[in-house]
Amino acid sequence: MAADNYNIQRYVYLADDDSDDRDFFADAMAEADPGVILKGFPDGMYLMEDLLALDMAALPDFVFLDINMPRKSGFECLEEIRKHEKLKGLTVVIHSTSSHPENIARAMAEGASFYAVKPSSFEKLKSVLEEILAADLAGAVKENKKFLLL
Repeated sequence: MAADNYNIQRYVYLADDDSDDRDFFADAMAEADPGVILKGFPDGMYLMEDLLALDMAALPDFVFLDINMPRKSGFECLEEIRKHEKLKGLTVVIHSTSSHPENIARAMAEGASFYAVKPSSFEKLKSVLEEILAADLAGAVKENKKFLLL
């Protein structure tokens, strides 16, 4: 039964300065995995404040970062996450409208687990989220694999 796939409660953080994009993401995530608890942030500064205040046991399973945000960009957040002892093991997804090769290369070089180009359709976004949530992250990390989802 499909509901058996949703027995694990997962926590997902999303930093994106566009409130419409956050709402679109939230709706797609709710359909991709109804058990996910999603917390959204309007910029990277709020995200980092929240992450740094959490205990290790309360860290989210996934962090999705838009690149272009005020106060602290997705790249700045990614760099800070990878340098911080408590946060460096987080699964971080750069989730951007940009498919520019330089942005993708930079995200991967700085330690993003995935780079996902924001799709324009709801069904495609839902599909991308399902792929990310279902990925064998433990095996990928051991093999130092990175993923690009278009």
